[in-house]
Amino acid sequence: MNPQLRRRMASAALIIGFFVAWELLCLMFGVKDIVLPRPTQILETLWTRLPAIMPHAAQTLYATLVGFGLGIVWGVLLGAFIGSSRLAYDVAYPLLVGFSSIPKVAVVPIFVLWFGAGTVPAVLTAMILCIFPIVVNVATGLATTEPELEDVMRALKASRLDILVNVGLPRAMPYFFASLKVAVTQAFVGTVIAETVASNRGIGNLMMIASSSFDVPLVFAGLLVLAVLGVGLYVIFSFIEVRVTGWALRKDEFAMG
Repeated sequence: MNPQLRRRMASAALIIGFFVAWELLCLMFGVKDIVLPRPTQILETLWTRLPAIMPHAAQTLYATLVGFGLGIVWGVLLGAFIGSSRLAYDVAYPLLVGFSSIPKVAVVPIFVLWFGAGTVPAVLTAMILCIFPIVVNVATGLATTEPELEDVMRALKASRLDILVNVGLPRAMPYFFASLKVAVTQAFVGTVIAETVASNRGIGNLMMIASSSFDVPLVFAGLLVLAVLGVGLYVIFSFIEVRVTGWALRKDEFAMG
């Protein structure tokens, strides 16, 4: 059997086994659905309430993608600025680390004060949560560019911008795509945090309403929707990563799988 197919089958078996064990343990110990609903109850709730859940899922996905897109733009710009200059690294990096250490739930009320409740705070929270991993990885990729390549470009009378565009950024692509797979999950976290605090739409708001009425299966259905959306975007960026940066990956089945 193909080793790659065997790994995927093992992964699928592990996931299925986890949910089967969850179902059986809840049945064996008589766990009430208000404490921990069974997977079948969660799927039933998701199926029966899908028309009501879908608009919230679409809102969360929209806010996440917009915030994620803005985070990519600002993350690449800041990462290129910090990674291409030692002075910028020494000055801006500590400030960036300090800002990223602030709990993002604490800045949501500030966004609400500035922009009002709704989509904008969710977009901005998603953006600031995904900027940091992108900046760090892009800056690291630029900082680890081989000096020999830069020397060759300088010998060809290339400017600093030419070196950045033709050598630095291409060499930083593996780091960049690695950061995207982390940042997209962070963007979902940021969106849901903002939706639980300052929105009347979205999966976060749906889960808050469900929890206040002790509708625990609906809460877990919302979590399942978030997990599916997050995994879907992760898989998409992993696929793009292999196609764009395949030259930087090890030519073995583990790296390409």
